[in-house]
Amino acid sequence: MTYRTILFDVSNGVVTITLNRPDVRNAFGDGMGDELSDAFRRCDGDDDIRAVVLTGTPPAFCAGADLSSGADTFRPRDTSSFSSEGVSFPAWKVRKPVIAAVNGHAIGIGFTITLHCDLRIFAKDAKYGIVQARRGMLGDAMSHWTLPRIAGFATAADVLLTGRTFDGTEAHRMGICGEVLPNNEVLERAQTLAHDIAVNVAPASAAASKAALWRSWGMTAEEMNHFETHLHHKLMALSDAREGVQAFIEKRPPRWTGTPDSLND
Repeated sequence: MTYRTILFDVSNGVVTITLNRPDVRNAFGDGMGDELSDAFRRCDGDDDIRAVVLTGTPPAFCAGADLSSGADTFRPRDTSSFSSEGVSFPAWKVRKPVIAAVNGHAIGIGFTITLHCDLRIFAKDAKYGIVQARRGMLGDAMSHWTLPRIAGFATAADVLLTGRTFDGTEAHRMGICGEVLPNNEVLERAQTLAHDIAVNVAPASAAASKAALWRSWGMTAEEMNHFETHLHHKLMALSDAREGVQAFIEKRPPRWTGTPDSLND
């Protein structure tokens, strides 16, 4: 796929995907969802990619839905083909850590797609919100599933039912993001974290832990015990389980050979 609305940059095992429609503050439209899905699939399937950063061309991360159609923005769609998911291959399906470097305003679907990521770093002074209830719609991209699990029911109800906006400091207080920084420091911090993961975290271990985290929401404690045990057996069978300890003892960077596919039955 040739990308028109995003940029795809690879550097030392880290991909930076940049939402790139700056003339409309990276509004979500013009095929952006399909391009993001394709980019995430590429990241998932390429063993040389160890971590992913999702960001936006300044000054915004994503202003939300493209409102260029005016009052027809949310016109009725074909019930047999329309989905509110936004991105058909969301970030949580990528078997590598995905970090949202939210370096500016993130509104509506611009906010809800950050909830697909594993880690979120927010700009302190940007504006955030799932505002659809104030547009006669409701939150999309499975936000009624992601947000309650990330930040709790009370916070999700506050954000989704009021449609209000808030800044990065409040987002951090509510537990929606892990870090909040000055706007111009967000991307650098995310890329530094991603490069550390790319070097020091075993790819198979990251894939295993990510699978356990995202599946945990539908599992009992006993089911998770069985799944974690299954993953332990998979990882203990790989040479990385010896390499990680040996590299630590020898005080050198590890040389990983396992991949996410190493976990396949």
